[in-house]
Amino acid sequence: MRCTFRLFRHYLLGGLFIAALHPRGNAGEASAVARSPAAVPTLEEALAARTDVWGLAAMSQSNGPSYKFFADLLPPLLYVNAAFHYYPIVLSAPNNPQKARLVSNGSALNARANLKTWKEIGTPVTFRVGTREELFGDDLKRLNGPHLEHGYLPVVKLSYQQDSNTYEEESFAAVTGNLASNGVVFVRFGCRPSLVVPALTGSGEGSGSARPNIGEVSAQFEVPGRLKAAQGTIQNPNGHVIAWFDKTWQWVPEKNALVARFGPGSHPRLAFAIKSMRIERASNVSAAMYESERKLSIRTWQKILDRGTQIAVPEPLVNDAWRALIISLFSISSNHHPNYSAGNQYDRLYQAECGDTARALLLWGQENETARMIPSLLDYTRDKLRFHNAGFKLQLLAHYYWLTRDTNFLNSVRAKWEPELKNILEGREAQSGLFPREQYCGDIFKDVYSLNSDAAAWRGLRDFAAVLSDRKLLQEAAQFRKAILSAVEKSERKDVQPPFIPIALFGEEPPYDPLTGSMRGGYWDLMAPYVLGSGVFGFGSAGERAILDYLQERGGICMGMIRFDQHSGLYANGDALDDLYGLRYSLKLLELDEVDDALVSFYGKLAQGLTRETFVGAEGTGLRPLDEFGRPMYLPPNSTAQAVPLWLLRYLLIQDWDMDDDGVPDTLRLAFATPRTWLADGNRIKIENAPTAFGPVSMNIVSRLARGEVVAHIHLPSRNPPAHTFLRIRLPDGWHPTAAKCAGRSFPLDGSGAIDISSLRGSVMIHFRVKSAG
Repeated sequence: MRCTFRLFRHYLLGGLFIAALHPRGNAGEASAVARSPAAVPTLEEALAARTDVWGLAAMSQSNGPSYKFFADLLPPLLYVNAAFHYYPIVLSAPNNPQKARLVSNGSALNARANLKTWKEIGTPVTFRVGTREELFGDDLKRLNGPHLEHGYLPVVKLSYQQDSNTYEEESFAAVTGNLASNGVVFVRFGCRPSLVVPALTGSGEGSGSARPNIGEVSAQFEVPGRLKAAQGTIQNPNGHVIAWFDKTWQWVPEKNALVARFGPGSHPRLAFAIKSMRIERASNVSAAMYESERKLSIRTWQKILDRGTQIAVPEPLVNDAWRALIISLFSISSNHHPNYSAGNQYDRLYQAECGDTARALLLWGQENETARMIPSLLDYTRDKLRFHNAGFKLQLLAHYYWLTRDTNFLNSVRAKWEPELKNILEGREAQSGLFPREQYCGDIFKDVYSLNSDAAAWRGLRDFAAVLSDRKLLQEAAQFRKAILSAVEKSERKDVQPPFIPIALFGEEPPYDPLTGSMRGGYWDLMAPYVLGSGVFGFGSAGERAILDYLQERGGICMGMIRFDQHSGLYANGDALDDLYGLRYSLKLLELDEVDDALVSFYGKLAQGLTRETFVGAEGTGLRPLDEFGRPMYLPPNSTAQAVPLWLLRYLLIQDWDMDDDGVPDTLRLAFATPRTWLADGNRIKIENAPTAFGPVSMNIVSRLARGEVVAHIHLPSRNPPAHTFLRIRLPDGWHPTAAKCAGRSFPLDGSGAIDISSLRGSVMIHFRVKSAG
């Protein structure tokens, strides 16, 4: 039984009857029982709770967790601790080292942060509108956006109302040639009359009218000294070009500003370079040039998306999110280094985190890009985390191999991975069988016997030994695992419930209650999912359950994401989330088939772990709003935080697991954790060319509940067929499947709506008969 008596009582008192009656770990009956929604706890109640009360409330809703439920709980992410105040949007060509910073309220490009944790980029330019020279986007009540082109392409659009005018702003980065290599960003403004609604007449009738007006926009260069305007360009004192403008603009030298006065239908254009350019022949930004570069940018990004996996689900925001997130990983990456961030002190590699970024692209069919990223990760070093890094390097290589079976690539980087393998094999102590003391984690400098480093390295050794089919290495991994479990047995605190498994072994770390009550407890919260994800305890073991229970019952989870409080006063790191470290927590839930809990992580992340519509993540995100408009975030963007939803969406739909625990994937589970509404009547789930450990898979599932059927057309992987393949259909509350057939053959259904299709090969059509309980 998943629920302890204490939790059972908590659910009942909270009104979450479905959670109490049906313990976590059950994927749900084929027809979910009637849910009884509870009153939604306040923020203060959620922060004080030891359990994820918002996640539990989401699971009690009709059809389970949803984006809307979480989106309504809190204002969105918005603010940063830089002088420009609002989160930045990176504008860059794919993998380009030059990355512009658009302030997300549209007020500036490459604005100065005036804080050491941020990097200063290019020439700062501030945008103002109207005769009063109001900062664009200064009043958030009058701001619309930012939005992305078609919901996902990096052409950023905003509009801002001032008096009788609505000003429009659009920006994007050049993607080819010298323009891209110098970090050129194009910006276009527009102006249209705002709708003015007069007071109601005595009869209660009124009508809106549009009052046309002349608009005014200024672009002010925030630099000391005088700049020069010449032949449609702005030049620095060295005569190098830093900007271009069209004929609408007039140069005001005493302000270092360009000013445009224009009416509806006119669109003044500008271009700004991060790196100044020496050019022999000046030219302004014509309409033709702007449109040409805009179309080229869209084509370039769309081509990147088109060469990978294609997924279409009946939730437009999810479709926009995965596309925008893949683009964002290419935007943050620099010269095929999957950096943690851009434009701040995190503009660098970290092993486990950035490995997850590269692996996200691998999961989405971008294996060529992942192969280009891997060498930089193998070259990465960091003092005091040598064994931690070695383990994650081998895990990355093993994952790459199983999805591609590319032995040529492994051989090409042999000189890079052999020393890491040697580190693991020769680095352990003879007496304990473990590594010598290593730093607790990157931010906690105390040297400990680290369960994290040992578990990560064990997983890397075992998986890579399986890749190499090296029996001796497999035996070495088995002995290593035995030593780890022996150390855990000596270190586990069973005098508390749930049992506490420390990261610092041999009595050097006490239980934390709550986890966010101290800095060290917060860092245990970040590191424990790595241990959980290593699988060192074994599938479904008491050790796995202990870590899950401790996270879930000692204040470690909120909205399915990892909580954190650094207790240092660091911006956005108190009463906060650090959700990128919860990836393996969520994956473990999926592996254990605890579907609704995993959906809490997925929708919680989409709604409250990313910015709205632009899908920007950060390492730390505060839960307490700073005002009615938004919450704080620490040093966005963050590639790993933006990779997490890509992992989760892929595993909601396609899961390839090593269920017999020998290091070789053997089980494929299809559509095992889809939200129930995705198979409402008339809906479709479509996947094309998704890589798995067994080869690419495609599927098209169509719901025809009104006709009493769901039809699944699946192209099963043929390269290395799995030993076990399962398909599940999760239907809206009140519906359940009654039968499943393929080519006249019946397949037994289990209680969750799943069938075993291990015997099928190639392209198959499976018909489910479904029935409503109503």
